[in-house]
Amino acid sequence: MPAPLRIGLIGAGRIGQVHAETITRRVKDATLVAVADVNEFAVRACATQNGIPHATCDPSALINDPSIHAVLICSSTDTHAVLIEAAAQAGKHIFCEKPIALDLAAIDRALCAVEKAGVKLQIGFNRRFDANFQRIRRAVESGEIGEPHTLHIVSRDPAPPPIEYVKVSGGLFLDMAIHDFDMARFLIGSEIEEVCALGAVRVDPAIGAAGDVDTAVTLLRFANGALGTIHNSRRAVYGYDQRAEVFGSRGAVVADNNYPNNVIISDACAVRRDLLLNFFMQRYIESYQREIEAFVQAIVKDKPTAVDGSDGRIAVVIGLAAKRSLIEGRPVKVKEIA
Repeated sequence: MPAPLRIGLIGAGRIGQVHAETITRRVKDATLVAVADVNEFAVRACATQNGIPHATCDPSALINDPSIHAVLICSSTDTHAVLIEAAAQAGKHIFCEKPIALDLAAIDRALCAVEKAGVKLQIGFNRRFDANFQRIRRAVESGEIGEPHTLHIVSRDPAPPPIEYVKVSGGLFLDMAIHDFDMARFLIGSEIEEVCALGAVRVDPAIGAAGDVDTAVTLLRFANGALGTIHNSRRAVYGYDQRAEVFGSRGAVVADNNYPNNVIISDACAVRRDLLLNFFMQRYIESYQREIEAFVQAIVKDKPTAVDGSDGRIAVVIGLAAKRSLIEGRPVKVKEIA
């Protein structure tokens, strides 16, 4: 595949805007040539702000454009699987935001279309490309901290999403914690065998009325014997709380939060610093660049994608196991879902 890779973007919402800016300003060997969104105002604004030459309200026009080599699917969750199938049938390489779909049958149809077409698929678990978490992975993989015994992940948003989004997102486990389920597999380097989830409504009663929880603690048992905990909340008043620790037989490795600066102020009353980076657009901006660069290089150099369809599927399986655990009040084996 010759460079620059010609990319089309489907979805001009918040994450679509992040990827549009990333490709047009930070990624070599790729050019963003078209954007599609059913919202005409959003698609025109995205095209104008990022200098994208073509804008359309019809995603199929972009998918069927023979001059486009690859598509980024950043539209609403309920469109992902169908767009993956259409893009695969059109011979396009595909980057798709998580989750692929909220049910396994739709995911399996999409992955079957990808395999049949022989195109590449990468799922948008950008945290794998964060420098802090990659350092944890290297410490575990190399044996630097010995045999991993426990994993602890803290993942809290600064504010809950709109209720209308909560109603269609799949809920906390399939929309928010899905990143942490993928991160747990990535950091420990072992599959999750069992999930036990507790959840509550502690942030916004409207989230409970929509049938979801906004606060959760999830326990994990890995195939290699390690144990894990994930703490999620839809609201952390001090900013975007993203931390992880792996404790092992020879030591521990910890990734703390990122801050706007490293300044610490000390006086007679307190020792203090500024609040955390406020949300994912600031905290993970470099990881978004690295994941798109990895996708582009997988196509240009014809090598496997870093996060493939099977990674996207198992994260949904774990999320469904967590939801069942919460509903039934018991630990759930992942194999019960898969």
